[in-house]
Amino acid sequence: MDVKEIVKEKYGQAATRAAAGQTSAGCGATDGGCCDPITSNLYDLEQIGSLPAAAVVASLGCGNPTALAELREGEVVLDLGSGGGIDVLLSARRVGPTGKAYGLDMTDEMLALARSNQAKSGVTNAEFLRGEIEHIPLPDNTVDVIISNCVINLSADKDAVMREAFRVLKPGGRFAVSDVVVRGHDVPAEVRRSMELWIGCIAGALEESDYRSKLAAAGFEQVDVEPTRIYKVEDAKAFLESAGPGLAQFAETVDGKFMSAFVRATKPGRAAKACCGPRCCQ
Repeated sequence: MDVKEIVKEKYGQAATRAAAGQTSAGCGATDGGCCDPITSNLYDLEQIGSLPAAAVVASLGCGNPTALAELREGEVVLDLGSGGGIDVLLSARRVGPTGKAYGLDMTDEMLALARSNQAKSGVTNAEFLRGEIEHIPLPDNTVDVIISNCVINLSADKDAVMREAFRVLKPGGRFAVSDVVVRGHDVPAEVRRSMELWIGCIAGALEESDYRSKLAAAGFEQVDVEPTRIYKVEDAKAFLESAGPGLAQFAETVDGKFMSAFVRATKPGRAAKACCGPRCCQ
């Protein structure tokens, strides 16, 4: 089974559990529970208080891109790997009735859950699309902001993701995602795989310089990687000890080498003015 099929299976199961009111399993968990400190306390009560419980339970992210991205009234937002829809619904409210939020996901169970959550929330300026983040089903130059929450690290072809993000963004559009990032190349391969499984569910997180270079190669400018949570060895020590013989001895060498980060970049060009009423400002 390849990475894409593993992701579909895992997140399909998570959606089914969330729809049934059960806690989602994520971040390498095997007991059906969520893993602190990765997925906990990402959203404040004011943000999630009016959302359906299933949208909150289904969140398997490592950050809160809606809190960090500067969304404006009238903008069009696209969430790559939208899952149960929490970031799409929050974004739709921030861009207002003159804006729109799209969610893109390849997992049928997650799409069904997201659409159910949208109906319960009463949000009308959102739309969930079926597709892959390597092949975004939207025309060129149609999106003001791309967000994503701990999903790009799951892709087996990150260069394609960056190219597609660049393609669908309007000139001046912003890339503003939360993702798992590795700090430095000196992490033993066995430990890196185990830590990535713990943090991001599927091994594949980019090293910080690689993230920057891939965005630049796709055409982005003003690339910035801002740490939001740095994972300490104590957080994953029990997992490493159970993941394989001898892995715990490398624990100190990876202390602080894995992080959730907010990754920003901009598509060159002049951003269009956001709409300010029934007719856009001239």
